[in-house]
Amino acid sequence: MYNQETIVEKNLTLSFEFERYLLDHPDMLADIPSGAEIVLLPQDDPELYRINLEYARSNEYVAEQPIVYIEIEALRPPRSRLVNPHLVLQPTAPFP
Repeated sequence: MYNQETIVEKNLTLSFEFERYLLDHPDMLADIPSGAEIVLLPQDDPELYRINLEYARSNEYVAEQPIVYIEIEALRPPRSRLVNPHLVLQPTAPFP
């Protein structure tokens, strides 16, 4: 069972990655109603899926705006954007 800190951390990661996805796929953003509450449902994390869904459906979460559910199949492992890093004993060029 996840504690509150784990739930927040996992949802922050999902939210950040979803925002990055929208930057690359603005067509999906066009399908989301203005002002909608977005609920992220990770299919590869059944416990978080259940927690997020229950929260969205609970009486505590009363929203006048529409709710949009986004099912996410999985998160890929994070990748570095560094190009060809390598260890050197002496720098090849002076620091600018």
